[in-house]
Amino acid sequence: MEIRNIAIIAHVDHGKTTLVDALLQQGGAFNSHEEVETCVMDSYDQEKERGITIYAKNCAVTYKGTKINIVDTPGHADFGSEVERILRTVDSVLLLVDAFEGPMPQTKFVLKKSLALGIMPIVVINKIDKPSARPDEVVDMVFDLFADLGASNEQLDFPYIYTIARQGIAKRTLDEDSKDLTPLFDMIIEKVKPANRNFDVPFRMQPSNLAYDNFLGRLAVGRVYEGVLNTGSQVFVKHADGSTRSGKISKIFSFQGLKRVEVQKAEAGDIVVLAGIPDVYVGETLCADQNAEAMPAITIDPPTLSMNFMVNDSPFAGKEGKFVTTRHIKARLEKEMETNVGLHIEEIPNSDAYKVSGRGELHLSVLLEAMRREGFEVQVSRPQVIMKEEGNQKLEPVEQVVIDVPEEFSGKIIELLSKRRGELVELKSENNQSRMEFKVPTRGLLGFRNDFIIETKGEGILSHSFVAYEPYKGDIPGRTRGSLISGENDSSMAYSLWKLEERGRLFIVPQTAMYEGMIIGECSKENDLVVNAAKNKKLTNVRASGTDEAIRLTPITPITLERALEYIDDDELVEITPTSIRLRKKYLTELDRKRFGKKN
Repeated sequence: MEIRNIAIIAHVDHGKTTLVDALLQQGGAFNSHEEVETCVMDSYDQEKERGITIYAKNCAVTYKGTKINIVDTPGHADFGSEVERILRTVDSVLLLVDAFEGPMPQTKFVLKKSLALGIMPIVVINKIDKPSARPDEVVDMVFDLFADLGASNEQLDFPYIYTIARQGIAKRTLDEDSKDLTPLFDMIIEKVKPANRNFDVPFRMQPSNLAYDNFLGRLAVGRVYEGVLNTGSQVFVKHADGSTRSGKISKIFSFQGLKRVEVQKAEAGDIVVLAGIPDVYVGETLCADQNAEAMPAITIDPPTLSMNFMVNDSPFAGKEGKFVTTRHIKARLEKEMETNVGLHIEEIPNSDAYKVSGRGELHLSVLLEAMRREGFEVQVSRPQVIMKEEGNQKLEPVEQVVIDVPEEFSGKIIELLSKRRGELVELKSENNQSRMEFKVPTRGLLGFRNDFIIETKGEGILSHSFVAYEPYKGDIPGRTRGSLISGENDSSMAYSLWKLEERGRLFIVPQTAMYEGMIIGECSKENDLVVNAAKNKKLTNVRASGTDEAIRLTPITPITLERALEYIDDDELVEITPTSIRLRKKYLTELDRKRFGKKN
């Protein structure tokens, strides 16, 4: 049986996972009576809740006697490392592009990686049923992007097709009367070269992903590049440093639909799962010949953002979590490093803290949210951009930012990003909508999303992707407002909160447990303000006409993990537990804050 290995890549929300759903359904992956939920590939809880793909996942369908291995990849820039390592395992990619939005920052990122590997993409123009769709114009925009990225003449002659993924329809021409994805399946068979099935040389494979089974332990997922491997065979594991160790394969699985199906041998060209090597890592080489050459290491772009992970030492420490010690945090971070190749972790000398570096705020917040749900308590510092030094020049990461907003908000957005050292590259306006493209230092995007939502009244769309390191852009103004800080160890009272509303924007509701140094709101002025939110109205036995005031509090927007990370300043921390997300000062008492030179 011939094999085709493809990955589906795109900017976030352009329809990758929806298309995979349709390919699986029409490829016979499900029984006719089987009820299938939408976005079936997004099985992780956070993926379902956030509506995004976080981890790359494998599946397979059979069409006209050909097995098609499909890898669904994340579309968000923060999870680009998932895409980078997967591209090495496939023969082609389906590049999905929204028929209205056209190429976006992550489109450029994933396409650049694909072209550099010599991959021949198939372009899929999705959502052609949108009233505002402009499919032919988008094809031209994609061609221009190929050219800008230095595509070869062969790559520039890319095949393209039109789809309505949510309806499971593909068309080679816009006026074709198609009812299903048959044109897309046929194009994959025609345009994607069959996987190399060289069985006459010793087995060689490189894991691109890891999985875990409660009975089998760690599983290596990857493409078999050469040879055949049988269950029970001995293999040699070669590390990038040149070291070699051996192991025995206990089970082999291949993909059928969404399921892993046990097979007796792994053959060249297929994407398989191997069990039996408990200490295998992504990027190592598994081979049958001890003297075989190790495969090139999987390289990814470096992290651009870091934050410090610390043991929770607030007055509420240990009350809500199961795993609260440095040892617990260290073990969890080391486990994450095994599969999350875009993450870097290092111990901070003379402390119980760890510097954790990733590709963006979302990348790190997904890890923190996972730890919170597993029962961990942890404190984290404000995210910091990772700088570089080249010669005597200081460099910082810069991102491509694309913003779609109603035209009336464009001036305000330009003003906001200009203050954050953003450079306007392009501005287009059509039908009272503006699309703006900026180059912005990563520093300038920290905390920007909240301001963006407020200024655009929730009507704007913001996307960004790392471009390169460039010379330092200069100082960027920080947060312009201080914090409202609790001066009491008590519960908040409605009367006090009502009185405090004139001092700023509150983060808590009545009967919230507080401690001294906990941040309960944002001050309307520049400086921090220590307040008493536990004071109740004094009661008397005398009723005076007209003196009783009704207490009506302004509804608050709950503090999410992402909002908390965006809000905090350098002298503040986020306390994360399984049940709570709190903001606090690094130094809890007013005396300590003054002693260490902090605000108020």
